[in-house]
Amino acid sequence: MNVLSLFDGISCARVALDRAGIEVNAYMSAEIDKNAIKVSEKNYPDIIRVGSVVDLSVEGEIDLLIGGSPCQDLSIAKKDRKGLEGNRSGLFWEYVRIKKECNPKWFILENVASMPKADRDIITREMGVEPVMFNASLVSAQCRKRLFWTNIPFSLPMDRGILLKDILEVDVGAKTGLYKVGRDVGRRLVDGHRADHDTSVPYERRIETREDDKCGTLTSVAKDNLVVGERIRKLTPIECERLQGLPDNYTEGVAMTHRYKCLGNAFNVDVVAHILSALKTN
Repeated sequence: MNVLSLFDGISCARVALDRAGIEVNAYMSAEIDKNAIKVSEKNYPDIIRVGSVVDLSVEGEIDLLIGGSPCQDLSIAKKDRKGLEGNRSGLFWEYVRIKKECNPKWFILENVASMPKADRDIITREMGVEPVMFNASLVSAQCRKRLFWTNIPFSLPMDRGILLKDILEVDVGAKTGLYKVGRDVGRRLVDGHRADHDTSVPYERRIETREDDKCGTLTSVAKDNLVVGERIRKLTPIECERLQGLPDNYTEGVAMTHRYKCLGNAFNVDVVAHILSALKTN
């Protein structure tokens, strides 16, 4: 399979293809973030780097076009969001252009479920298919509601029942860069970001994720990634990797701040692998 991954980030789509057991002939990555590229190169040195999606010209046959266009201007966590007219989320139109040019057999587009209905309708019109809301909580310990527009026919999986306690590291207190703080400080750290979490969960539980529960949506800002046991601490990069379905230390090799950012911007691997696995029966 020849794959073109737009907004490729740390190449979670490649991990998902491997996990789904789909053979990759060529995997082309369109990405410009130097830290994300460094992580991707460490794990998959064979990936073909094609640079920015802007003005990208595609040659050859593409079997799968996949990507999650930037969500910053669409997410409910963004004040005064400009939607698809924003500089970042407006890059969706590059996905549309490239899709028309390469006419892939299969395509997947991912974005946040909290986007305005008007923008959702525009994307649906351009993709030609209705989106499916797939919450990563079904396959991980993370609540992460995302919309997927795809022509791959798939059904949602049963909840695997994975909780935060199932992915936590042990004895993390001595690790460099981690800290434990009191509850009041913890509340200030997450205040203002609660809208991106599952609003069906009471506010007190949303800001204090417990080990016997799911955690909220990982973001690109490390301060959002908190867990409550006896006290409050940050999730480790390895725990965030596990929440995104990645192998331990997948993002090792860049600064911790960049690891958190890359992971917050990533696909959940097991979500995408589940969708891709439907190709083996179609």
